[in-house]
Amino acid sequence: MTDNIGTPGQYDLSHHGLYHLRTIYWNMRPSVLVEQVIQRQEGLLGQMGGVVVNTGAYTGRSPSDKFIVKNNAAEDVPIWWGKVNQPLAPEKFERLYQRVLAYFQSRDVFVQDMQVGAFAAYRLPIRIITEQAWHSLFARNLFIRLPEEQQETQVPQFTLLHAPNFYAVPELDGTRSNVFIIIDFSKNLVLIGGSAYAGEIKKAIFTVMNYLMPLRGVPAMHCSANVGAKGDTALFFGLSGTGKTTLSSDPERGLIGDDEHGWGEEGIFNFEGGCYAKTIKLRQELEPLIYDATNRFGTVIENVILDPLTRKIDFDSDVITENTRAAYPLDFIPGHVPEGYAGHPKNIFFLTADAFGVLPPLARLTREQAMYYFLSGYTSKLAGTESGLGKEPQATFSTCFGAPFLPLNPNEYARLLGEKIAHHRTKVWLINTGWTGGAYGVGRRIQLPYTRAMIRAALNHQLDNVVYRTDEHFGLSIPTICPGVPAEVLDPRRTWTDPAAYDEQANKLVESFINNFAQFARDVSREVLAAGPVARMAASRLN
Repeated sequence: MTDNIGTPGQYDLSHHGLYHLRTIYWNMRPSVLVEQVIQRQEGLLGQMGGVVVNTGAYTGRSPSDKFIVKNNAAEDVPIWWGKVNQPLAPEKFERLYQRVLAYFQSRDVFVQDMQVGAFAAYRLPIRIITEQAWHSLFARNLFIRLPEEQQETQVPQFTLLHAPNFYAVPELDGTRSNVFIIIDFSKNLVLIGGSAYAGEIKKAIFTVMNYLMPLRGVPAMHCSANVGAKGDTALFFGLSGTGKTTLSSDPERGLIGDDEHGWGEEGIFNFEGGCYAKTIKLRQELEPLIYDATNRFGTVIENVILDPLTRKIDFDSDVITENTRAAYPLDFIPGHVPEGYAGHPKNIFFLTADAFGVLPPLARLTREQAMYYFLSGYTSKLAGTESGLGKEPQATFSTCFGAPFLPLNPNEYARLLGEKIAHHRTKVWLINTGWTGGAYGVGRRIQLPYTRAMIRAALNHQLDNVVYRTDEHFGLSIPTICPGVPAEVLDPRRTWTDPAAYDEQANKLVESFINNFAQFARDVSREVLAAGPVARMAASRLN
C-alpha cells in the first residue's frame, strides 16, 4: 500500500501512469528534504548549511542525448529538427515510458507542484516527479513556489518524470546512449533518465517554454535581468559561464532573474523562482550576493570538494569538474524583485567569452548588428558545462545564445526580439567577458571590475555622448573612453604585444562568423547581413 507524506494533490499520480509506489513525498519543504538527503546518503551538509551532492558520471548537460517525439504535435508547430532537436518515434517513446513507469513501482517518489512564468498571464503549472530528495529540493529552489492550497488543487499542464538511476538501452529505445532527455509535446511530458545532473531538469523546462511562449508572441530568452531604482530594466544574454548571473547580481539593482525570461506586452518576466550559479573560484569580495546565497541552509551545491571534518567547501577546486554549481531560491538575494517581473528593458547586453582575445570588451550595436550577433550567438563553451568538453574553452556559435534549448527555427526568436527592440527603442551592447592581450593560454580574462564599470556606464547614460571609433574588422562602434576603465583596455589590439598577430587572429574569427552565418543568409534582410563582417572581408579579398 502506498504511503503519503504531506498532503496529496487532488490530481493524483495515477494520471501519469504511476501505480504501486512505496511512499510519495508531496511538496516537501526544504527542512524535510534536507533531512531526507542526509538519511538517504544522497549528500552531505556543508559548514554553512548547504547540501553538497555529487552528480556522478555526468557533471554537465548531455545535448546529444536530447530528443523530441515526432508526432502530430511536433508537426502542427514545426520543430527545428537537426543536431539540437533529434526526432524520436512515438512507439519508441511509449515503450521507454512504460519501462520507466515500471521502474518506479515499489519505490519512493518526491513530487513538487510548481509554476513557470512569474507573470500570471503566461504561467505554466508544472509537476516535477523524481526518485531522489535532492533533485526535489533543486526543483523547489529553481521554479516558482506555490501556496499550499494551490499545491493541493493545481492540475499540471506539463509533467517532468525524472529517473536518474534508470538507463536506456540504445538498441531498444532508439537513444544514442543510456542517457535520455525526451520531450513529448502531445503528452505534455518530459522524461529524463541516466544522468543525475540537475541542470537537465532546469533546461528541459526551459525548452518547453521556448516552444510555448513564441506561439503567444512572446520572445523566450536565455538571459538574466535586473532593474534599477528608476525602473530601468536591463537584460544580459549569454551562455553558461559568460557572466549572466554574476553581472545581473548587482547590490545597487533589483534582480528579476538570473537565466530565463519572457518579454510580454507588459514587460520582462522571469520563468523561474531561483538561481543556478556557477561557483568555481567563487570569491566573496567579487561576487558577494552569490557567495552569501551559496552559504545558506537549503542551497544545493553540486560537485564541489568538501572537507569531511570541517565541512568547508573548496570553491577553487575543479577536481570533479569546472562546472560546479549552486541552486538557491531567488529570495536568497537581497533586493530581488519578489514579483519576478518589471517593465520593458532600456538596455540589452550580449555577453561573449571570446577565447581568441579579439572582440572588444564593449561595443554599441545598431538594431541590424543586434540581430546579426543574436543569430550568431558567438562565445566560448567553458570547461564542464557539457559532457565531452576538455579543459580549454572552445569557440562556438550558439544561435540566440541558447541553441540547445530552441525547439523552433531560430529566425522566429530573432524576429520576435527584433520587433521588441525596435518598438521599445532598446539600446543593445556587446560585452566581451573573455580574454584580452592574447588568446586563451597567452592572454588573460578581462577583469570583472572593468566589466562592471562598462555596464554601469551604459546604464547611467555615461556613454551616450562620448566619441566612438569603428573597428576595422567587425565594424563595431567602440567607445574611446569609459569611466573606471583604462583607455587601452577598450582597444583589444593595443593589449596585444604583437599587433600583426592580433590582425591575423581577428581575420580568422571574421572568417568563422561568415561561415557560420551562411545558414541564415537567405532568411535575413540585406541590412542584417551587411551588419556583420561580410562586407569588410569581401573587400579585403578583392584587394
